[in-house]
Amino acid sequence: MELGLVTLLRAAWIAVTLPIIVASIPSSKLSSFHQLASRFANRGKTMQQSSYKFTVPQRFFSHFYVVAVVWTTLLLLTTWLYAYRMAPLSSESFHFSHLASLLTGGSHIFSFQKSHLRPLEHRYRVWRIVLLLLLLEAQVVRRLFETFYVSNYSPSARLHIFAYLTGLFYYIAAPLSLCCTCAPEVFKFTLNLVSEFIVKGKNKMPAIEIDWWESVNTLTKLGWRQWIGTAIFLWGWIHQFRCHAILGSMGAHAEQVDDYVIPSGDWFDIVSSPHYLAEIVIYAGLVVASGGGDLTIWLLFAFVVANLAFAAAETHNWYLRKFENYPRNRFAIIPFVY
Repeated sequence: MELGLVTLLRAAWIAVTLPIIVASIPSSKLSSFHQLASRFANRGKTMQQSSYKFTVPQRFFSHFYVVAVVWTTLLLLTTWLYAYRMAPLSSESFHFSHLASLLTGGSHIFSFQKSHLRPLEHRYRVWRIVLLLLLLEAQVVRRLFETFYVSNYSPSARLHIFAYLTGLFYYIAAPLSLCCTCAPEVFKFTLNLVSEFIVKGKNKMPAIEIDWWESVNTLTKLGWRQWIGTAIFLWGWIHQFRCHAILGSMGAHAEQVDDYVIPSGDWFDIVSSPHYLAEIVIYAGLVVASGGGDLTIWLLFAFVVANLAFAAAETHNWYLRKFENYPRNRFAIIPFVY
């Protein structure tokens, strides 16, 4: 099952990334394909009114983050519980859990998998996944907050239905990609826990007690890559919040496309789409925090870079067409590169 899930996710990321890369190639032979991709990808100010067929309001962005918060929270809580019970990093934690299991009659959730026989590297991998999901949770919760209280979507702003469906796919597949290597184990663990609850009933179930301080302390035992990755993530996280605040304050006074002004401040002074750049930094932090050994996470990162670079180029060209005095020293998304 694990191999099947990993293979499916990797194939999905390749399938959605390759068309974007092809559409980004500057060739006249691919111009029609580029226009088709642009029609699907453009939204808000960059979408022409002639392309409004098969679209939804751009405020439907909030649907992405509702799905993301619910799904990521579920994955985070079940993985964290699995890591705490079945993959402790300290022998004391395991012996305490094993003793508690014996005293309560040998709960089935402890017998279905012998965590003390697992290599130490496996346990570290599980806790690295907990950290990744915790960081992604911080991202999607903040984005959900921003869609309701920071972003100001114009009533006329639209989003192509294909992009809408792609967004829903992304926020289901992205959290799963971060934990796909241990997801089958977590699923079995959770299923056994639920089955035991159904068979025994609430009163006969052993109490599920988690020492949250011990869990947090366990996260601090992870390696230097996780610390550096977290720092990179937070750097991008903070700047993206600032850039969205700038866009939100502008959107509050821009009911029509003609009302838009040139944004400035923070990373807007160097690139046209700094919120996209910050998103790339955020996912680069996740790659580093993962240890860099999971191809699925690399493919997720490749999609993020390709998708946002394509959208940023469209936005940059729109700014150049609309504003004659647009700063020529600004790049689309990557400073001094693109």
